Amino acid sequence: MDLVGVSEIREMLGNVSRQRASVIANQRNFPEPVAVLAMGKVWRKSDVEAWIREHRPELAGD
Repeated sequence: MDLVGVSEIREMLGNVSRQRASVIANQRNFPEPVAVLAMGKVWRKSDVEAWIREHRPELAGD
C-alpha cells in the first residue's frame, strides 16, 4: 500500500503551498487518513488520486 503525507499531496496538487495542501486535506470531502502518526496524517495514495480525479480533474493527468 502506497501512503502519502501532506508533502506528497501538495506535489500531487501541482506544488501548492504546504498550508494550502493542509487546508484541502482537512476538508470534509477529502478521504479519511489511514493513520495519524507523530509526523502527521497519512493517506492511501490511491484514495488521494481518486479524490483528485473527481474534484480536480485538470490535475488528474488521465
